[in-house]
Amino acid sequence: MTKQHLGHTARKRFGQNFLHDNYIIDQIVTVIGPQKDQHMVEIGPGLGALTEPVCELIDSLTVIELDRDLAARLRTHPFLASKLTIIEADALKYDFSQLLSDGKPLRVFGNLPYNISTPLMFHLFSFANKVQDMHFMLQKEVVNRLAASPGNKSYGRLSVMAQYHCQIIPVLQVPPGAFNPPPKVDSAVVRLVPHQQKPVTLTNEETLHKVCAQAFNQRRKTIRNSLKESLSEQQLIDIDINPELRAENLSLQQYAKIANAVDSLV
Repeated sequence: MTKQHLGHTARKRFGQNFLHDNYIIDQIVTVIGPQKDQHMVEIGPGLGALTEPVCELIDSLTVIELDRDLAARLRTHPFLASKLTIIEADALKYDFSQLLSDGKPLRVFGNLPYNISTPLMFHLFSFANKVQDMHFMLQKEVVNRLAASPGNKSYGRLSVMAQYHCQIIPVLQVPPGAFNPPPKVDSAVVRLVPHQQKPVTLTNEETLHKVCAQAFNQRRKTIRNSLKESLSEQQLIDIDINPELRAENLSLQQYAKIANAVDSLV
């Protein structure tokens, strides 16, 4: 699979690092487990390191690629072209609900450019009810943040929002040497499974976004201070939340309580 690197240089502005280790590639494809009758969607197929082995197992695959040269290369690919639906678009702005033609939920996967991975996941969470699962290669540090629990130094807004939308399952660690060029960080594959039923009930999802942003933007402060624009100290006490706590000490359930309390004031 290294032959695909001929003639294409990884572009920094797209955050491109191409997978070339066949053993790791096989492991990732096994973890994804593509099946023939499923609606598989790959974000950023690049040089096809995952696209090729996935297409060996299924008859059709939708790919979303921003790099025009790479999209053109896939269109003329001797084995893949007939199986691919190629969408030239920025995944960050793409409306994934357009892909739901047959009522089958989407199974999304990709080796995501590190510079867009967090905003892209937030974007995809808004389509969570249309998605069966997502498998992403990310910086290991981002996977740690997704899966972190309260009190952990990796725990933040991403942890709370991701865990509200999905079950987070780290599945595979990937060393830098599996890529060309090798990134300066370790990578990992994570499985995100959207909850059939959300773990907490919210009046308004946007408010959860807002209070998490307020709390974590000033994570060294107690929530008495970081959330004072939203709730007073007494209002926090009234919903059984200790105002002395800091952002990383609060669970998703507590953030949901705060968000619903804020909404009840409107």
